[in-house]
Amino acid sequence: MKRSSDDTVHVADEAGPGAPEPKDFDYTVSHRVGEVNLNSGHQLQRGLKSRHIQFLALGGAIGTGLFIGSGQILATTGPAPLFMAYLSMMMVVWVVMNDLAEMVTYLPMRGISIPYFVGRFVDPSLAFADGWNYWYAYAMLVAAECTAGGIILQYWTTTVPVAVWIAVQLIVILLLNIIAVSFFGEAEFWFASVKLLTIMGLIILGIVLFFGGGPTHDPLYFRYWQEPPGAFVPYLVGGSTGRFLAYWTAFVRAGFSFITSPELIALSAGETVAPRRNIPKAARRFVWRLAIFYGLGSLVIGVVVPNDDPELLSGSSNASASPYVIGIARAGIRGLNHVINAAVLTSAWSAGNAFCYSGSRVLYSMAITGQAPRLFALTTRRGVPWVAVLATLLVGCLAFLNVSNSGADVFQWFTNISTISGFLAWIVIMVTYLRFRRAAEHRGLLPHLPFRTPLQPYATYVALAIICILTLTNGFQVFFPSQWSVSGFLAAYITIPIFLVLYIAHKLWFRTPFAIKIKHVDVWTGKKEMDDMCAADVEPVPKNWVEKVWYWLA
Repeated sequence: MKRSSDDTVHVADEAGPGAPEPKDFDYTVSHRVGEVNLNSGHQLQRGLKSRHIQFLALGGAIGTGLFIGSGQILATTGPAPLFMAYLSMMMVVWVVMNDLAEMVTYLPMRGISIPYFVGRFVDPSLAFADGWNYWYAYAMLVAAECTAGGIILQYWTTTVPVAVWIAVQLIVILLLNIIAVSFFGEAEFWFASVKLLTIMGLIILGIVLFFGGGPTHDPLYFRYWQEPPGAFVPYLVGGSTGRFLAYWTAFVRAGFSFITSPELIALSAGETVAPRRNIPKAARRFVWRLAIFYGLGSLVIGVVVPNDDPELLSGSSNASASPYVIGIARAGIRGLNHVINAAVLTSAWSAGNAFCYSGSRVLYSMAITGQAPRLFALTTRRGVPWVAVLATLLVGCLAFLNVSNSGADVFQWFTNISTISGFLAWIVIMVTYLRFRRAAEHRGLLPHLPFRTPLQPYATYVALAIICILTLTNGFQVFFPSQWSVSGFLAAYITIPIFLVLYIAHKLWFRTPFAIKIKHVDVWTGKKEMDDMCAADVEPVPKNWVEKVWYWLA
């Protein structure tokens, strides 16, 4: 591990030796539940490159939350809270991404998942609850994205039943996930590329309209931030309190756009080529690219669309509710609505593809660690966990509930439940990282970790406190007498008791301690094998400027 005078992080080729591995270390304490055993069956294959995992994470992050959910936030809270909320949430995502990157770069073993690290560094019972929480969230997100995709496709025609569109999407996701990981990675790379290019075009278009480059040559500037109701729309109450509640509401709702996206890079570590070189590279670039697309994207939305536009308030769930489409229509630009609708469809499809991948890998990892039936550990000859993929898509078939009139309510439950599941998962990640860091420090390994990030552990403590508060207050509006509803309360908080029941039931059944003692935390298993594998990695040297640019991008 090398660090420059300005404290910039550099990635070494392999973890340094650190303190010697203790000969009398008791590995069974840290492996009661969560030991990886890949001696039987087919193993996952390392077929993902840096560009694959970077775009896999971006594909999962940029979905219907940016294209449609941002419009709902704008209508409720105004342009300033929308922009501030996305910036605030990106800071939290940056911390979570750094925490995950440090752990998985140290031990990028095949078959690992986040619950594996939880069981190894914190507590098997917490790992059990976290694993099922993740799978549950990913499967629900597959259903949510397929539902959104079906609605988006109906923008062009209503003669085809929505059930047909949902079935087509599920079949395509199945094929992309079941063939081979390299095919999946390549498909996701191009899915996300088309989507990101479209978003870049929309941002450029927003800048042009800002300076009056549209058909009417009327510069928008920050007109909609100044005209009534202004940059802030007070929420529930008036004055400064109402403006703060508007920001806090936007902050909570912005979480849906980001949940589970940092984990996608970590989950792909076991299938990544040269993981100690590619994972840190992907982690650093992921956050910056996310900042560009969400930061500028949310700012453009507040520039081109007023928050009181009736299309935002109509409750429509198709692409006409996208603030980008509304902004284009208001500017007098014709023909772009179909292009944007196609981009929204691509984003939903890409996100659903990534969520199916992640859900199946979580289930596979739990199966090989004894936290789920061994059936889910079966893989094809190409190393694809096909049973786990089918199980995840089976839950994704809940999207067909949206065929009925009450399906819209079910879709809202998908998003609410997934958001809180994501917050709970982030809390567990940060607790696990703090334990990993303490154990590494206890064994003298901390200075020798192959990847270290700045502001640690203080950034993790701050982000942990913020997410805990967001989780507890995510449904604060239901406690206002005029806003109370049983369905609203359950949608906001039902995930928390479900998580606690899984955790407590496992702890009572297996009688695990509250937490593994630091002196018993295993930071050794797999280290030598990963050191040897990564030491053999030879970083490609560009032969010309074209290759130099490509290696930098990919």
